[in-house]
Amino acid sequence: MNRGARVDAAGESKETGGTDANPAGGTEAGPGELDSVPPGTDASGLDVVSMLWTFGKCLGSLLPVYLAGYLGLGIGVVVFGLMLYMGWKFVREGKENRLRSAMYFLEHEEDVTTARIFRSKRDLPAWVNFPDVERVEWLNKILQQAWPFVGQYLEKLLVESIAPTIRDSNPHLQTFTFTKVNLGDKALRVIGMKAHTEMDKRQVLLDMYVSYVGDVEISVEIKKYFCKAGVKGIQLHGMLRVILEPLIGDVPLVGAITMFFIQRPRLDINWTGITNLLDIPGLNAFSDTMIMDTISSFLVLPNRLTVPLVADLHVAQLRSPLPRGVVRIHLKEAQNLLSTDTLLGGAIKGKSDPYVILRVGTQTFTSKTVDDNLNPKWNEMYEVIVHEVPGQELELEVFDKDPDQDDFLGRLKMDLGCVKKARVLDQWMPLKDVEKGRVHLRLEWLSLLSTTSKLEQVLQQNSILSTKISEPPSAAILAVYLDRAQELPMKKGNKDPSPVVLLSVQDTTRESRTCYGTNNPVWEDAFHFFIQNPQTQDLDIQVKDDSRQLSLGSLSLPLGRLLNSQDLTLDQWFQLENSGLASRIYMKAVLRILFLDGVPPKSPLNSSLSVPLPQGGEGVVTEERAPEGTSVDPPPRVPRPEYSSADDSFATEGVLHIHLLEAQNLIAKDNFLKGMVKGKSDPYVVTRAGGVTFRSHVIKENLNPRWNELYEVIMTEVQGQEVEFEVFDKDVDADDFLGRLKIGLREIITNQYTDEWFTLSDVKSGQIHLILEWLPRVADISNLQQVLHTNMLVSYQNKVHPSAAILSVYVDRAHALPLKKNLNEPKAGAELSLGGLVHRTKVCESSTAPVWEEAFTFLVKNPYEDMLLVKLSHSWGLPLGSLVVSMKEVLAGTDLTLDRWFQLDGAGPESQILLRATLRILVPKSTDCSVREGGPEFRTALVADSTTPGESMELQEEPIPVNISSKEESGTSQDLRHRQVSAQSASEQVASPLGQVRLTLYYQYQEKRLLVTVHSCRKLKACSKDGSDPYVSLILLPDKNQLTKRKTAVKKRSLNPDYNDKFEFDMGLEEAQKRRLEVSVKNSVSFMSRERELIGKVLIDLSQVDLVTGVGKWYDLQEEAA
Repeated sequence: MNRGARVDAAGESKETGGTDANPAGGTEAGPGELDSVPPGTDASGLDVVSMLWTFGKCLGSLLPVYLAGYLGLGIGVVVFGLMLYMGWKFVREGKENRLRSAMYFLEHEEDVTTARIFRSKRDLPAWVNFPDVERVEWLNKILQQAWPFVGQYLEKLLVESIAPTIRDSNPHLQTFTFTKVNLGDKALRVIGMKAHTEMDKRQVLLDMYVSYVGDVEISVEIKKYFCKAGVKGIQLHGMLRVILEPLIGDVPLVGAITMFFIQRPRLDINWTGITNLLDIPGLNAFSDTMIMDTISSFLVLPNRLTVPLVADLHVAQLRSPLPRGVVRIHLKEAQNLLSTDTLLGGAIKGKSDPYVILRVGTQTFTSKTVDDNLNPKWNEMYEVIVHEVPGQELELEVFDKDPDQDDFLGRLKMDLGCVKKARVLDQWMPLKDVEKGRVHLRLEWLSLLSTTSKLEQVLQQNSILSTKISEPPSAAILAVYLDRAQELPMKKGNKDPSPVVLLSVQDTTRESRTCYGTNNPVWEDAFHFFIQNPQTQDLDIQVKDDSRQLSLGSLSLPLGRLLNSQDLTLDQWFQLENSGLASRIYMKAVLRILFLDGVPPKSPLNSSLSVPLPQGGEGVVTEERAPEGTSVDPPPRVPRPEYSSADDSFATEGVLHIHLLEAQNLIAKDNFLKGMVKGKSDPYVVTRAGGVTFRSHVIKENLNPRWNELYEVIMTEVQGQEVEFEVFDKDVDADDFLGRLKIGLREIITNQYTDEWFTLSDVKSGQIHLILEWLPRVADISNLQQVLHTNMLVSYQNKVHPSAAILSVYVDRAHALPLKKNLNEPKAGAELSLGGLVHRTKVCESSTAPVWEEAFTFLVKNPYEDMLLVKLSHSWGLPLGSLVVSMKEVLAGTDLTLDRWFQLDGAGPESQILLRATLRILVPKSTDCSVREGGPEFRTALVADSTTPGESMELQEEPIPVNISSKEESGTSQDLRHRQVSAQSASEQVASPLGQVRLTLYYQYQEKRLLVTVHSCRKLKACSKDGSDPYVSLILLPDKNQLTKRKTAVKKRSLNPDYNDKFEFDMGLEEAQKRRLEVSVKNSVSFMSRERELIGKVLIDLSQVDLVTGVGKWYDLQEEAA
């Protein structure tokens, strides 16, 4: 289990506060502190040095070009070097940004979390969602306190122990030294800890979710070659399993500590010096893979790090324990897979050639390929060793075999702990991340027996099973712990060998690591072999030199000796053959019989699990059956409430629009030549409201900047709450303070709409222009079309699309949720998502009828299109059902509210959830102005012309209430309805055989810019058998340059593409009306393609277009004039 929802401090600032929540660098200093210069610092000297350094860098950037010309190298070498440098810089900056973001979150975790909680009422840290995962802040405090001493120990270890070893290993490294060893101030943190109490009582098993974002600095130098390298900053995140065993009755109560990662942790390293080359693309992935392989060889299963705490302890048994068990996987068949193969350019739908890849840890298997079959049958069997449960997972992926790149057909994951509990799972499992498809698996948990009493029964069952599958099943597993050897023969010239051991059982061979330069090697390696018949097979051991040419000894061990030994174990020295007289090897060999036990012929578990589950979701038991001959009294029915229990405070949140326009007369902070040359500032604004922080973009060298950014905040009126603005000057080091402003929320709500210049405080001069609007919330959809149209016309520098509504959701309770695989009641939680925002409820204790009673809010961009997705799961893992609520359905409800029980998909027939969803339309002041300016005719035309081909007819036929006198009400209403239907009919007709393009042309007076919105195209002419890859190109004639050209993205294989792209042209209204807009719809083709490029074009005279109302319109495409 991972640590819930990982907090991404590098995400948008409106989500977490961003990495620049405190641009001043931590503590907020007053203007006097920021303006002052530290004593003894010569500001003019710093400016001169800075200029010289900048000049030197510019000169240095030209040096490669000069050298290329001087050496007679071609331009290709310069371009290649530049590409290599840009790739290195991109990888390098990405690493630094990730490290900086992670460090910020680590330092401000409480502030970030508090901000998220304040904003959404329930967006708690991930550990709160898991009752069995506990915070261990006391341990983090201990680690923080002891971290400097850990650094001292590491420095002593590297300098006094490791450095001499490195110098002695190679003559070229005799001048190797550690020049700097500093672990930094950031200690390793334990985010959460889970204790597994259901495991062996003789041990303590802990899962620790560790996160290390360190400012570690380790530098090395080889003085002989003037070579410097090092590390500056490391990130490491993962789940570390810690086992305290054996528990003893004496101090320190624990015999040893064993640590390992079940799965590979996430690692990110910032290199310095010559190791910067490792960040070059290509080398970056290779170096990271090598480092992770090195870490895996010590700390990732099946490898473990064991630290003994007492003497006379069998460390080998702890470092390489016997597996927990073996899972036999029967891959039977699949059904209803996706068809990815097409013929004749997609005209004929083919089938697929599916095969399966299965993974358990480092064990990987690939099935055979079944050609041209969407319902393949494999009937293959695989056996995997399970080292840790719970924790290890079975990962299955289905692919379509192709000559170039194989197509993805689906995947699934399952914790093998479920197999251990059920012993046998035989069921259909739906594939994830695809539209359809399921796989039939039979999973068997094989226990490890230390006696031979069941061996004959196992061999007999396996002989029957061998006739049904190609690979014979295993009857036992052999674990070999290779410890050491003594007195191995020397090489020629009386030189020490470098021994390596090859262990073989039938056709399977394993190889130990190599011990260099010794005839008394210590390997301490563990190996596992599957044994089909221990009565007839042998273990063959070959000890060789690392060249593989010189044999140092051999040994053949019949497994029958293990069958006759106590506990099926041999732990002793073995004399090597074909070796020296005193040459021997020490190892421990353990044999365990694989037996499928604990499964009655007919049990409730088997009867329910053997039923295919196409509808119930992965691993969900949707039907319970009682054993035959027994009667079960039905549980007493508890009356269910008809409606939710939401109180009066539900759906009272409001939305604040903060429109940051501009500033003037800001203080100039950038000076040159000791203040003789007065510079300007690079201002930006940090806005804080409702626990959310926004940061504007930086305006370079401007004391009267213009930002034009919009921020939306959901807020609840709380006494004393304020909206705070701070202006800063962006600098290379610490940003300079340019003023602040605080406005009470109560004042904003009272005024409803404020458009004003505000004077900045704590500075000599400076004003900021803001529009603060507390949006009215109405339960009337009559203005919704106008709100959507107005929101479409406005544009902001930060690319924010205003919301049209606010949705409040009250999650009350659920009923009759499905049981888990072991028939236990689930610990249910609900996850709600809309428009990229995700909220989670608390996780209720084990119950099929959980009660949450929690409320959440979402901003809705378009109620006609947006949908609310609700997912129920057991502890955020096993799915329990889902629900999709369309906002159109809420619009149709009484008072724009739905309050009822909803049927859950992918669950039982009676599984339901009780929700209350309330929608309120947000009507900004600009919408009211548009209605007043346009009048009823404008609004009717708006509804008709804004219709897209995919919109529902029922939406268009709704009467639009307008202000009409009673005398003209009847006639005008009929006229409006008639005109609306006529406009709808006209818009549905496509006169041009080339298709149509839908545009909105609108002029923004305040911004003095022309706004062109490309919505979509329809019924375009196909340019090839596969259709077209269309995009739209815009040119403002008569000029044809970069300032007047725009184009949309390419939509692959679509004749009805949707773009919804906005393009801005800065110019006056009179100039815009003198121009013509050339709109071309083109097909994206390659250089050598013979396909037609131009689909059609249209020329629009802007003097004939009403740029004030900005109504969308369909334009017919025409052929290009000859």
